[in-house]
Formats: sequence, C-alpha cells, structure tokens
Amino acid sequence: MSSPESRAGLPAWLSPVWLVLGAILSVQVGAAFAKSLFTLTAPTAVAWLRMAVAALIFWAFARPRLRGRTWVEWRVVLGYGVALATMNWAIYQSFARIPIGLAVTIEFLGPLGVAIVGSRRARDLIWVALAALGVTLLGVFPATVDWIGIGFALLAGAAWAGYIVLSGPTGRYWEGVTGVSVGSLVGALVFLIPGVLAGGASMWQWPVLGLAAIVGVMSSVIPYGLEMVARRSIPASVFGILMSLEPAVAALAALLILHEQLSGVEVVAMACVIVASVGSTRTLAKAPAPN
Repeated sequence: MSSPESRAGLPAWLSPVWLVLGAILSVQVGAAFAKSLFTLTAPTAVAWLRMAVAALIFWAFARPRLRGRTWVEWRVVLGYGVALATMNWAIYQSFARIPIGLAVTIEFLGPLGVAIVGSRRARDLIWVALAALGVTLLGVFPATVDWIGIGFALLAGAAWAGYIVLSGPTGRYWEGVTGVSVGSLVGALVFLIPGVLAGGASMWQWPVLGLAAIVGVMSSVIPYGLEMVARRSIPASVFGILMSLEPAVAALAALLILHEQLSGVEVVAMACVIVASVGSTRTLAKAPAPN
C-alpha cells in the first residue's frame, strides 16, 4: 500500500514547513561562508559565482522544457530570475558593509511586507506584529551606521518580496524545479559581465572557486529547490511569516563561522522572531491552498 501524500506531492509526514526551515538554515550558513570570501575577491564576483554554480547544477539535473511555452510562462520566470539575481547581489553588497544579522533583518522587511499584504485573518497579524518587533529590536543599536549597506539591504528586501510573489506561479507553470533552473540561468547571465569585471583574476583562484561552489550549493541549489516545492502548498502570507527565522539564523551562523558577536538586544529580538515563526506554523494546516 502506498504511503499518503500531502497536497504538495510530498509524503504526508514531510511537511512543507520543514522544507522551508531546511532552506533557511542552508542559505544562512552559506551566507556566512560567502562573506568569508570577500577578503579574496569582490562581493559582486562571489554573487555571480554563486549564481553560475547554481545554474550549472540545476541545468544538469533539472533541464526544463523550453519549447511550447507561453509568453505568460516566460514573463513569470524571467521576472523570477531577475528578482533572484538582484536579491543575491544586493545582500552581498550589504554584507560587505554591515553585519550579516543586521543586513538580513533589514532585508526581512520584504517578506514581512508580503505577509502583511497577504494576511486575511487577525491572528496572522499577531505573528506579523511580533516579528516586526524583533526586526525593530535588531535594528535599534547597530555598532555603526553605514547607509549604503542599509540601502543595499532594503533593495535585497524588495527583491526578496518579488521572489516570494513570483515563486508560486513559477512553480505552477514550470514542472518540478525547472523554474529555478531557468531563473538561476537568467541571474547568471544578468550579472555575467559585472561579476567577471569585478572579480578579475582573483575570482579564478582554486580556493575561491572551491568555496564559491559550496556557497552556490548551500545558498542557492538546496534552499531554492526546497522552497520551490514548499511554495506550491504554502500561501504567500504564511511563507512570509515563517521566513522571520532568517535574521536569527543569519546572526547565529555569523557568530559561529565569522565570530560576529551577539548583543543582549539581538538575543531578545531573535526570541521574538522565533516565537512568531512557531506561531505561524500552527496556522499552516488550516490555511487554504493557493488557487
């Protein structure tokens, strides 16, 4: 007798919530590794290498069907790819200027905005408010204020919001994770010339290429594949609230890998966003499936 499957086509025991949480952990550990590369080559070069590695891997294992596609399908996936590329590039520019925890906290305003706009129930807004409190606390006492870094984080947040909105229809129009394959290739092509020019000879060193390959797998291949599958059954509002774990995981990864210290305020803020995320998952089973 075959095992029951969830509405996302997954085994019933494998909730899409766990896919999102696994994606969060993978992408933030990868982010910390990526920042360690900035002493060897430019952030734009690291961002492009990440996109290029992801595109190569996705096309090797999930080659999409290109013929017979409608303009609507192409428009969605191209927008998805541009949002993906902009998000990756902008957040790396921010990482180069401000701490990872602060950058991801500001970036989180994008998915938080999606959650607020998409919410239809009062209790969902409670979790949004708690997550917003955590974001506010994390941004109250930065060690230094670099407005360029903050601006890049805001740009990454706007792109992240676009990524969330477009990932749902991309997953429905493009089979499996083939939409991620096309989107990753679009991002790699968009930043091909800026990435190569910024990196120069330094980006072709074996230590850089090796670590960039790890970053590409952890920050793009694993999380985008998991999220694409999960987004087929998670409403954008619930997905956006669940992603409130990002600042906490980012700061923790930065502490363990880069030794970026955490303050007492940051610990309290992380507690807020974790509680908000746990609260949002409790409503997932009762949330309607996307149309």
